[in-house]
Amino acid sequence: MEKRTLLAVVLSIVVISAFYFIQGVFFPPTQPAPANTVTEQPGRQPVTAGPSQAVDPVSVYVEESPSEDIPLNDSPGTEQRVTINTGLATVVLTNAGGDMVSYKLTEHKDGVEEVEMVLQGSAEESHAFTIALGGLTAQSINSFFSVNRISDHIVEFSRDFAVSGGDGRVRLTKRYDFRPDEYMFELTVTLDGGRELSSLNFSGAAYTLGSAPQFGPRFEKLDQRYEYRRYYTFTNGKFKNEGDQTKVGKNSPMTISPGFTWGAVAGKYFTLISIPLASQAEMVFSTRPEPGIAESSRLYLVRPAVLNSSRTSDVYRFYLGPKSQAALGVYDTAANSFKLRDLQLIKVANTSGFLGPLESVLKWLLMLFFKIIPNYGIAIILLTLLVKVIMFPLTKKSTEATLRMQTLSPKIKEIQTKYKDNPQKMNAEMGALYKKEGYNPISGCLPLFIQMPIFFAMYNLFNTHFDLRGAMFIPGWIPDLSLPESIWNFAPFRIPILGWSNLRALPFIYVASQLLYGKVTQTPDQQGNAQMKMMLYVMPVMFFFILYDVPSGLLVYWIMSNVLTLIQQLTLNKYLAKRKGILTAEAALAPATVIAPPKKKKKR
Repeated sequence: MEKRTLLAVVLSIVVISAFYFIQGVFFPPTQPAPANTVTEQPGRQPVTAGPSQAVDPVSVYVEESPSEDIPLNDSPGTEQRVTINTGLATVVLTNAGGDMVSYKLTEHKDGVEEVEMVLQGSAEESHAFTIALGGLTAQSINSFFSVNRISDHIVEFSRDFAVSGGDGRVRLTKRYDFRPDEYMFELTVTLDGGRELSSLNFSGAAYTLGSAPQFGPRFEKLDQRYEYRRYYTFTNGKFKNEGDQTKVGKNSPMTISPGFTWGAVAGKYFTLISIPLASQAEMVFSTRPEPGIAESSRLYLVRPAVLNSSRTSDVYRFYLGPKSQAALGVYDTAANSFKLRDLQLIKVANTSGFLGPLESVLKWLLMLFFKIIPNYGIAIILLTLLVKVIMFPLTKKSTEATLRMQTLSPKIKEIQTKYKDNPQKMNAEMGALYKKEGYNPISGCLPLFIQMPIFFAMYNLFNTHFDLRGAMFIPGWIPDLSLPESIWNFAPFRIPILGWSNLRALPFIYVASQLLYGKVTQTPDQQGNAQMKMMLYVMPVMFFFILYDVPSGLLVYWIMSNVLTLIQQLTLNKYLAKRKGILTAEAALAPATVIAPPKKKKKR
């Protein structure tokens, strides 16, 4: 049994270690650059809107010109910016292309600053919700549009463009409709060619609407350890995880055919969701590098060519905000200004995979405890206590199995000695002994295998649950349960090889609790076992390095789990002391097991 138990523990450790090396560790994100608050830039000149080299110049737009048939709005010669406050976000729009240049979440912080959702990189024209007349290779428009401020929350940008290869002209209008206390807004894109155009076909497409190269908050790396981006679609009532940035290659964008209900680019805590009301557009996910951004996470909507009409007006709705169940859930119940229901946007916040249901249950319990005591650190402790109470029958059974194994140890060693040269006979005799004594050798390992999925589900929960972002446990020490805590930051110095620039207390507390827990639960026959000593002392130290930079909420859970298990074990030891005396007396009264020696073959 010792070998089997040791093998089970080693395999469990290997699985957990591999999991952490894959998931990695976390560093706090860098501070976002301050948004430009200038409302007018007199020195800037309009940029000619022309095709990229990859686009057929005959069928795309050229610089605008006045027309009597389509009156041209007065287009300014300088940039103008419009600021809109929805209560949940402060939005800055520019007449340069009619784009969005800033979207700050007023209720969520990135350090001391509000979270900036539009990360532009270093290119001036790299805004959000850009328009290019043509397909993906067409150049985005950044000419100055005329501005029409319809209301406090509605703004319209428009400009006329002449079409090359003829006398036709087309007017492009972008209308933003924001709503108070909503993370969702509406963008209407209108192309009107008047009486002079018979179709809207620019190299096979009417236009391409593109998001910003990246949405915030700012992060150091996009490598699954510090931040990630995943791509989702919802089509015909089915939610699908399309993959992450490793699946959407830098040179091979992913195209989603028309007909989807919505598509999303999601990070750990925030998301961009696109809901086109027209079913004609196809969606494209791209990670192509942009100036100042090594790996982007763009979402494009490509409107196919309009062949039998010179006008199209398409409405798109975008959700740009936190990946929280509370914020996303309102679009399932019509408790929103758009009166939308059953969109299932909340699926972006839920965990997929075989551990998804378990994580959902743990999340529900965590939020229930938070409602009772509004401190997520205490809620984690209460959740840990509940898990221990539920697991107690299995833990008790495992401990009794270990004790039972100790009483059977002499008989097992006798069988191993007798049949050391005949493994098959040894296994048969061991099985017969277990059957006779009513003992299942796997019963001692069962709690370990059951706790592993709980541990992985807890890891995902503390790593991605939005409400833990910025959740304080102990002021001055653990201000954010979603990040590693720190008692001393000695940056810019970093410990060689490890790269650490913070001294953390929780990993040391974890090692102490793990060593104490192992010492108390160690059985007498394991004390002289070199392999078990390695498991007792070496493994906690190894985990110290693996868990050094994990979210503090996970370590709070694990430390409390060790402490509660320690208390539980001390209580069981008193019970087992009496139980061991009973089992020893029963073993003494039981008839000795006679093991017949193997028959010797007669020599001929």
